[in-house]
Amino acid sequence: MNIVYIEHYAGTPALGMEYRPYYLAREWARAGHRVVILAAGYSHVRARQPKVNAVTADESLDGIDYRWIRAPRYVGNGIGRALNVAAFLWRVWRQLPHLLSEYQPDAVIASSTYPMDIWVARALARRANAKLVYEVHDLWPLSLIELSGWPTWHPFVRLCQWAEDTAYRDADAVVSMLPKVHAYMAEHGLDLRKLTIVPNGISPDEWESAPEPLRADVAQVLGAARGGRKLVVGYAGSMGLPNALDTLLDAAKMLRDDPIAIVGVGDGHERERLVQRVKGETITNVTLLQPIPKAQVPAFLAALDVAYIGWQRMPIYRFGIAPNKLMDYMMAGCAVLHSVEAGNDPVADAGCGITVEAESPAAVADGLRRMAALSGEERRAMGARGRAHVLAHNTYPVMARRFIAALQA
Repeated sequence: MNIVYIEHYAGTPALGMEYRPYYLAREWARAGHRVVILAAGYSHVRARQPKVNAVTADESLDGIDYRWIRAPRYVGNGIGRALNVAAFLWRVWRQLPHLLSEYQPDAVIASSTYPMDIWVARALARRANAKLVYEVHDLWPLSLIELSGWPTWHPFVRLCQWAEDTAYRDADAVVSMLPKVHAYMAEHGLDLRKLTIVPNGISPDEWESAPEPLRADVAQVLGAARGGRKLVVGYAGSMGLPNALDTLLDAAKMLRDDPIAIVGVGDGHERERLVQRVKGETITNVTLLQPIPKAQVPAFLAALDVAYIGWQRMPIYRFGIAPNKLMDYMMAGCAVLHSVEAGNDPVADAGCGITVEAESPAAVADGLRRMAALSGEERRAMGARGRAHVLAHNTYPVMARRFIAALQA
């Protein structure tokens, strides 16, 4: 098939997140499909940006065609980001005749987190007589309402709701990363026979070779903790409010006298504030370091006894969670401490760790003490169960085949 994949925030291994479009498209290309990813020339989630000197810039990577669409830079979630979205969608719309003649698509996927790309995707699919697919990362506008407190009457919320309802009505297939969305989508007009759940996953080939050595400062901190015969607890990923790292810091203060060291690597909106918390409150058992390249993540995780992942307590998580970092933790064979309240719990499903109450420092501290009380063999057995679960259910070759099956149904 010829597949046009519209994903505003798509990245590459060299540029950074988001990685899912790259991994799915690479598997499709390996299977003989032709894929073009349409992505904005600027995205806040990427570590680096592609060079876009004209309205568009084309790049080929691992059998995938990328078309970068120029869009203005922005900071935060205000008018600048809205202009970035509007510019991207307008320029994709202007590209429709070229996409039709160049790619003759058999399938068009709208997958930009926000739902408004469904309109340009639908227009292209109709002109090409192609399948229209809507891929759901988050439930918009519900995420804006429940996570950010936007009122339901807000014009942008109404625009998102119009787009989401259009997607559920007109898409030939809906692919959701979230596993517990059936009732919500049916309420908004989706025929559930169109729905397929395709969660996030990992790429097994990235774990087959020896990992890239850790940056010196990270290796030094981990080595010192290990030399001090401490339980080494790690976190690798974005440092934002949804990641509940304040809960982890509060738990660390309760664990001052325990032989436990906590090491975090990553970037994000909250990173500097969290670093200042560690310094200002003299939380001596926590070290927060600059992000490491993706190729070094396996080496970081291999040095841990326990990996931490936490969530805020939010009603929207009743529809389920699909965290990328947890797939990495499980593939690395880490025992996991999971602080969550959600519609699903991959850690419990895999038996690869301990789940505790969300946003409860006392529960996190207790969970880490329980992890410390286990033998190394018991923690390694947890990690082995997690790895086996991911290899059976959450590799991108498996996810890509499931996605294509939904397309062809």
